[in-house]
Amino acid sequence: MSIAKTPSPWVVIPRSDGRARLRLFCFPYAGGGARTFHPWARMLPSGVELCAVQPPGRENRLSEAPYTNMLELVDRLAEVLAPWMDVPFAFFGHSNGAIMSFELARRLRRAGRPLPLHLFLSGRQAPHLPPRHEPIHALAEPAFSERLRRLEGTPEEILQNDEIMELVRPLLRADFALAETYAYAAEPPLAIPISAYGGDEDPDVFVDDVHAWREYTSAAFHARIFPGGHFFLHSGRAAVLEELSREIARL
Repeated sequence: MSIAKTPSPWVVIPRSDGRARLRLFCFPYAGGGARTFHPWARMLPSGVELCAVQPPGRENRLSEAPYTNMLELVDRLAEVLAPWMDVPFAFFGHSNGAIMSFELARRLRRAGRPLPLHLFLSGRQAPHLPPRHEPIHALAEPAFSERLRRLEGTPEEILQNDEIMELVRPLLRADFALAETYAYAAEPPLAIPISAYGGDEDPDVFVDDVHAWREYTSAAFHARIFPGGHFFLHSGRAAVLEELSREIARL
């Protein structure tokens, strides 16, 4: 049974469930935060407690310095999320969050700790594949904002608001640095199931890139391609949550 935890800035639980049989940790994409996953809590199967992960530098942690190194962030996540891993758990991550999920699972394995029952990796190509665009985290303005506009992940009203961009630009640069400086190191496949999700119109993550996650598990693998671009988890939220709930129910 779940035990009450000391509140942590790293974990946001929209709907606490003291009888949770499974915790679903959700890891954000570049520029995103825990609020992205708040609506999901009421759409998941009963007995599932959603734990939205909130790294520094965003939303209620905007004043804190964001991480720029993926593996340093993962090491910290392994430490701060440990109290919430006292019941069975699974990971969902989109884009940057997919690599956080994947590397955290490998970090737990190296430490001999319990592993997630399932990895849900969304909107990210398998880590051995080369990126499809040049790094942007160190671009000067206005080139950086223009690349953000082309990636379609930042609303136009924010891109055109100098005051807001002054606040969020350090986070966006840091989050892109997380992805663009990440270097995959080969290890044996994980012995846990992986589900990989993608969008059929994603300009950076092709269908074959999603299926390439198959080689990272020695257990079951499932791929699902949804209509939409890189942020299909927003445009097709109902379909994504239906698929995710169906897979979680099997756990």
